[in-house]
Amino acid sequence: MIRLLAFLIVVFALGLGFAWLADRPGDMVVTFNGYQYQVSLMVAAVAVVAVVAAVMILWWLLKSLWNSPYTISRYFRVRRRDRGYQALSTGMIAAGAGDGALARKKTKEAAKLIRSDQEPLIHLLEAQASLLEGDHEGARQKFESMLDDPEMRLLGLRGLYLEAERLGDRNAARHYAGRAAVMAPQLAWAAESTLEELTARSDWDGALKLVDAQKSTRQIERDAANRRRAVLLTAKAQALADSDPAAARTAAIEANKLRPDFAPAAVAAAAALFKQNDVRKGSKILEAAWKAEPHPEVAELYTHARLGDAVLDRLNRAKKLQEMKKNHAESSMTVARAALDAQDYSTARREAEAAIRMDRREGAYLLLADIEEAETGDQGKVRQLLSRAVRAPRDPAWVADGVVSERWAPVSPITGRLDAFEWRAPMERLGQLIDSHDDMPAGAAPVIEALAKPTSEKRPIEVIDDAGPDMSSSKDAERHEDHVRPITAAAFAAVPSDAEGVEPAEEPARLPDDPGVDPDEEAEKSPRRFRLF
Repeated sequence: MIRLLAFLIVVFALGLGFAWLADRPGDMVVTFNGYQYQVSLMVAAVAVVAVVAAVMILWWLLKSLWNSPYTISRYFRVRRRDRGYQALSTGMIAAGAGDGALARKKTKEAAKLIRSDQEPLIHLLEAQASLLEGDHEGARQKFESMLDDPEMRLLGLRGLYLEAERLGDRNAARHYAGRAAVMAPQLAWAAESTLEELTARSDWDGALKLVDAQKSTRQIERDAANRRRAVLLTAKAQALADSDPAAARTAAIEANKLRPDFAPAAVAAAAALFKQNDVRKGSKILEAAWKAEPHPEVAELYTHARLGDAVLDRLNRAKKLQEMKKNHAESSMTVARAALDAQDYSTARREAEAAIRMDRREGAYLLLADIEEAETGDQGKVRQLLSRAVRAPRDPAWVADGVVSERWAPVSPITGRLDAFEWRAPMERLGQLIDSHDDMPAGAAPVIEALAKPTSEKRPIEVIDDAGPDMSSSKDAERHEDHVRPITAAAFAAVPSDAEGVEPAEEPARLPDDPGVDPDEEAEKSPRRFRLF
């Protein structure tokens, strides 16, 4: 566009110049070698312009002839490079599609047309082709050769990292990821692997610095960074609880500020404050965490905040927690435990039963069994409660990658992932009762309906003729008198239809400490609830 405007300006200037000369006629006389040449001023101007143009054209022709060998060679070189890049592009597409043969063919073609030192992507295509062919050793050599090229170094580290992960060598994988994280902190794969390595070595300060770098480069969101910082600070506080209480307190309080609803952070901060006799501030932290989500560790530490408190004082503190979170199973169980320690069995029983009504789970039945044993010593009732506990859903626990832990941990013991533990109920037992068809997996409803049908519908009674063995002989009669005889049509018709004519069977004897069938348990049985196993 700029060149076009410049050309138009030049043409316009020349036109103005010639128009100006045309309006001012004159002659130009040139004396040369005794002769005088007289021409008009316009003709002289046109002659000068023509001579200049001729000189310029002649110069362009001479220059083109002089540079023709270079121009021809550049043409063929560009054509060769274009063919090479076309082969490289086709090879990369084939490698992405998993066509190892085509990728290898295009790799060789691209290597002939393009120099590998000029185009580093040829090394990548060769490595990808080797991986597709199963030549992992050759691929590793290609990735190692990339480390010498500054432009390809990160790509080589990435390839070596993936190969180490494939072989299960976590130390080598973390080594390559650490080198990549130093060069480029914005790489997610390098930062995550390095973070796992730092947490595995309990280098909490290094992990915190890496999380800060991730946050500054906007690799992770602010909320995710604060969550990770809270987990790392909590782990640091737990590690320094005995060796450096002051540093543990600072880390735990900062973690609690980042996540006030995170129970491990609240427990660590309150425990550090309790060690320094700051009961009021520690209690406020636990109360805030309890209001967010009741947790048994929070309740345990809150009720035992003062070591010298009597059991009635602990019961009062438990009731205070209950006032903060009413109609919650964990609140009732906290009061029930404190009441059991205070030997207030009526309160303990009332709260434990209330917890069972709100959440039928294993811990509530076990607590009620402890209360029953401490108050009455009725072993039959205790066994009944224990049997209910076995069938009840499990209590919430810290779960990570299928591992159930009694205490929280910053990383998963299986994968090493940070912040993997969650407070939730573990997987239910297979013997749980199915309440409704909505809770059943697909295809289970017809099976349950079949089980719900009467026995006569599932297996109809067949009328059997007297074609069986001869029962007249005493041997045959003795051999078959212990077996159930087939029901005939006459015998089935002889069964009285009115239940009043049938006398009830004698009640079976039971042990002195056996309480029998509990009415609540009998009421729970309904035609729509069946055991799977």
